[in-house]
Amino acid sequence: MATGSETLDRIVERLKGTADPKRRYEYVLWLAKKLEPLPGEFRNDAFKVKGCVSQVYVVGQLVDGRLHWQGDSDAAITKGLLALLIQGLEGLEPATAAAIDPAFLGEMGLQASLTPSRANGFLNILRAMQAQALALATGASEQAAAAGSSADPVSA
Repeated sequence: MATGSETLDRIVERLKGTADPKRRYEYVLWLAKKLEPLPGEFRNDAFKVKGCVSQVYVVGQLVDGRLHWQGDSDAAITKGLLALLIQGLEGLEPATAAAIDPAFLGEMGLQASLTPSRANGFLNILRAMQAQALALATGASEQAAAAGSSADPVSA
């Protein structure tokens, strides 16, 4: 199943090809360790993922039409799941990120290693990232429209 993200597809294939659930879990924990620290100014309700048992923050930025992500969580496994999504959605166009079908979650084989609340939190993180992607795209198009309409009609 192609997600629309080559990186996410590679991660899904890697996890799907791992027979041992413990190895999948270890991979997610390894991703957590690699995640860059989130600056303190982003640890607020505007960037907090709703519906997660853990404290999860994710921040998207749109640079030259491409998404760039930062995030953090106070729980190691949740931080790893967040890191997986950050890697998978990094550099995508907002419409591509927003269109990713969450069905890939089942394909990775992580369900066996996650509690129902963690699996639900993973979905909530993805949905929060998709909502931010759409909001960033909408904001960028509104800014472009405003810039275009602010041209001086006399000198145009």
